[in-house]
Amino acid sequence: MSWLDDSDDLEDDFEEYESSIRTRPNPKGNRPRTKRRPAHDDAQIGRVLGVDRGRYSVMLDEGTPDERMITAARARDLRRNPIVTGDQAKVVGDTTGEDGTLGRIIGIVDRTSLLRRSADDTDQVERVIVANADQMLVVVAAADPEPRARLVDRYLVAALDAGIRPLLVVTKTDLADPTSFLAHFDGLDLRVFTSAQEEMPVDEIGAALVGHSTVFVGHSGVGKSTLVNALVPSALRATGHVNQVTGRGRHTSSSTVSLRYVGPTGTGWVIDTPGVRSFGLGHVDPANILAAFTELAVIAQDCPRGCTHLADAPDCALIEAAERGELSETGRARLDSLQRLLQTFADKAEQSPGR
Repeated sequence: MSWLDDSDDLEDDFEEYESSIRTRPNPKGNRPRTKRRPAHDDAQIGRVLGVDRGRYSVMLDEGTPDERMITAARARDLRRNPIVTGDQAKVVGDTTGEDGTLGRIIGIVDRTSLLRRSADDTDQVERVIVANADQMLVVVAAADPEPRARLVDRYLVAALDAGIRPLLVVTKTDLADPTSFLAHFDGLDLRVFTSAQEEMPVDEIGAALVGHSTVFVGHSGVGKSTLVNALVPSALRATGHVNQVTGRGRHTSSSTVSLRYVGPTGTGWVIDTPGVRSFGLGHVDPANILAAFTELAVIAQDCPRGCTHLADAPDCALIEAAERGELSETGRARLDSLQRLLQTFADKAEQSPGR
């Protein structure tokens, strides 16, 4: 008889051997650690509205009678993953929202967009600003402080790279005429609002926010927080002033936070961000900028490989089309805008280490 036929005896011997193995006692009396993680099928999805010292404000059951705010902490497994305002977070634990309760964020839903910036153009480390926004409202003052077209260009580049629709509002138009400044953006698909101290177009801007998640960005001191407070009276965002010596605005908003806009025609989300004086683009892919100029991108398919599309680019199909008169007046203006934005990357490359 083959020894393979004694399988029952072998199993009995193995069970006897296994029972005789000594195991190290667990002094804490808890379960041994395992790499297997629970499925968390009961996790709820909520909108992250802000973060304060490691605690996240999350809205659950948005738009329903059970809508509520909870406070949550980030699971240890996510310590290397940034969770930002606008994220759709998966939350478990105590999600009642009662005082003293704390939920736990165990994951985030795939993002539809991600607005980022770097400290400067040579810095490849990304600073994530907001997730899942579909609009960016750039706030700039006509004066006090003086408008900086190149900073606005950088905001526009970051928005186009992220696939976010840009909007522009010029404040303090009672102090200066913004016409010459706005001419800088001729040809761009950019909706522009103008605002004065006594004529703030709250309803017009508000109508553009309905149904959207709009991130507000701008230089310190341009009136961004004042505009946010006008749109969302309960926001109570701190406002500051411009230093008359340096011409710089004082940082008043110190954190990024989502606020619900409620208007006559519907609701939307206003995401207020701290004012910045610089906006690095070290993370941006220039190809994404061309893709935002749809009709020009089609013509650019005939460009030689590696074409910069700048004014001195040899054999550039865009330049040749303009010289042949094949571009309309608007098309030529859009080409100028595209080249101005792409010049930002040419300047960045010259400043990069090793150049």
